[in-house]
Amino acid sequence: MTYENKVIDVKNLKTYFRGYDGMIKAVDGISFFLKKGEVLSLVGESGCGKSVTVNTIMGLIKSPPATVSGEIIYNGKNLVGLKQNEFKNIRGNKISMIFQEPMSSFDPLYTIGQQINEIVKAHITSNTEESKKLIIHALKNVNIPEPEKRYNEYPHEMSGGMLQRILIAMALITNPDIIIADEPTTALDVTIQAQVLKLMKELQKQYNSSIIFITHDLGIVSEIADRVHVMYAGKIIEKASVQEIFDHPLHPYTQGLLNSRVKKEYKGRDLPFIEGYVPKPNEFPNGCRFNPRCPFKKEICTSEEPKESLINEEHSVCCWLYKEGENNENS
Repeated sequence: MTYENKVIDVKNLKTYFRGYDGMIKAVDGISFFLKKGEVLSLVGESGCGKSVTVNTIMGLIKSPPATVSGEIIYNGKNLVGLKQNEFKNIRGNKISMIFQEPMSSFDPLYTIGQQINEIVKAHITSNTEESKKLIIHALKNVNIPEPEKRYNEYPHEMSGGMLQRILIAMALITNPDIIIADEPTTALDVTIQAQVLKLMKELQKQYNSSIIFITHDLGIVSEIADRVHVMYAGKIIEKASVQEIFDHPLHPYTQGLLNSRVKKEYKGRDLPFIEGYVPKPNEFPNGCRFNPRCPFKKEICTSEEPKESLINEEHSVCCWLYKEGENNENS
């Protein structure tokens, strides 16, 4: 992978918080990159570190009080340690974010036009007439009906699905290099989810955008992602193309996530699930962090942390069940 193909390159990123019970290692030494024009999905249960990862990339984690180390290389510059006034030209402009709660992402006291205008004024133009034209065009682009009317309306006058599309319009209006979508369909019903995903796929192709898509729903991953990174307890434990993940999941945690999906053949049977829960960041076990929940646990799993093993060119896994170049599926 040449550097020119990477829009962003994250190396050994750590985001730690100091708590009453000790150090909270929310993100603990993860590395990944995002290519131009692709959708990379970060997958895992709540508490695995997905949102902290993207909030760190966005410069939304203040250090101090948090401790952030490693590298986030964007446009030849390391974003870790960048001052907030330097980050203003990047956040919302070159790197945009779509949040998961459309109803709480808007200020109820201001119109939609006023709120989007804050982004336009900060990064594009301060001319009111030009700004309004840009905003209406952006609303049209995400299929908002009567955009001229919606421009002057307040958030409470719109549905959750419409507000989510407006959030997408806000993220795209500066034509950013990277869009981070943090579970953007979680608060929506199934039919609206499908509409939003279809819209995101269309716009991603239109703009050739690079997207980091956060989700715990593997059904959504199959619809939108090119590559998948599975996170668990602050670590990335498996990396693969979306096809590889679904056809040949290797890590027991990934297999558990896939088996936990509701399927027709489960009718009348107990649904499979992963025993236990994600440990708190200050209670991570020794060795592999998944070992208390793993049905394939070996002695070494409780004492030594597994390193990343490259199974093939597009698939790697952190698990003692595998050696470099081997693809031994668990039964």
